[in-house]
Amino acid sequence: MGKTSYVRLKGSRQFRQRLLLATLSSIPILVEDIRSDDTSPGLRPHEVSLLRLIEKVSDDCTVEINETGTKLRYKPGVLVGGKYLVHDCGLSRSMGYFLEPLILIGLFGKKPLSIKLKGQKEKKNQDNASIAGITNDSKDPSVDTFRTTTLHMLKRFGVPLEGLELKIESRGAPPLGGGEVVLGVPIVPNSLTAAHWVDEGMVKSIRGVTFSTRVSPQIANRMIYAARGVFNRFIPDVHIFTDHRSGPAGGRSPGYGLSLVAETTSGCLISTDVAVSYPKADETDVMDDSEEKPDMLPPEDVGVQAASMLLGEIEQGGVVDSTHQGLLFLLCALCPPDVSKVHVGKLTPYGIETLRNIRDFLGVKFVIKPDPTTNTVMLKCVGCGLKNLSRKIA
Repeated sequence: MGKTSYVRLKGSRQFRQRLLLATLSSIPILVEDIRSDDTSPGLRPHEVSLLRLIEKVSDDCTVEINETGTKLRYKPGVLVGGKYLVHDCGLSRSMGYFLEPLILIGLFGKKPLSIKLKGQKEKKNQDNASIAGITNDSKDPSVDTFRTTTLHMLKRFGVPLEGLELKIESRGAPPLGGGEVVLGVPIVPNSLTAAHWVDEGMVKSIRGVTFSTRVSPQIANRMIYAARGVFNRFIPDVHIFTDHRSGPAGGRSPGYGLSLVAETTSGCLISTDVAVSYPKADETDVMDDSEEKPDMLPPEDVGVQAASMLLGEIEQGGVVDSTHQGLLFLLCALCPPDVSKVHVGKLTPYGIETLRNIRDFLGVKFVIKPDPTTNTVMLKCVGCGLKNLSRKIA
């Protein structure tokens, strides 16, 4: 065997996406100066957890981290997928941080992926893999958004719907989490299908779900009433469901929130979500033994904020919301050598970084054509032609 040639990268920026693209393209990477000037240098717990998760769904994958955590040497292996996997996501980031790369990795595995992400108490009789921790927070997309919007995006690129699912077994809010979800991802038989997705259509209905854990069930109704007060001026077809969890299914921390989805006449789904909970101990000066706790955002404000955010996403235009731009570009770049064309709203900083990473790892360049009249952007690319070679090895 010859000496392995590593692509040298610096810094912690876009760590998750770089790791994902290195895995899919089988490019070994050497990442240096990871927060080397920080007071707390090195990889964060959620980044190490993501590395361990990729190790579990890969075979012959090599991960080397130096003592300070500021240097990582990563050599991808063969993606195998499989069942009976268990993973603890920790509490520094929610499950949404892990789900996006896990979905793409699962599509190109040797076997369909069935994984459970759950808390500390494990059930021995589950026939799936598992991840533990926070299901809804204010930093990452919620599991509700993944279930209602993200998974439906994949069918546009030829992903079979059979076996594609996300079940929420229990919910977990920060800071103590306790959530549990089950993710199923089928493999693509050969490769994805190029998409021509430019018509966003007009909004015909709005759906949503509230979640509440370890708080009064009445809070959900207050959020729904406030959100409907915003939407009823524009559209009559608004249905928001409630999901109140108590006991073990409600996790270990109080919290509540609202996830909304607008469906258009052309089948596009535009989503937003808002979640509130008590901050972590290191984010507040309130002592543990104090009776006073910082006030959470009132339910009425949560409803109005979520509804206003959704209206803002609809106003921007495009076939996906700003949260899903990065995933959309990745799917286009992974398609066969055929032209994919998509229509999005204003490019987000994350979307722009995604385009750069795609160029560096996959060699795919997008043709970007802004439309000044609508402030939207049309993007075209020829995919890199990634095939599911893991399945053929099997």
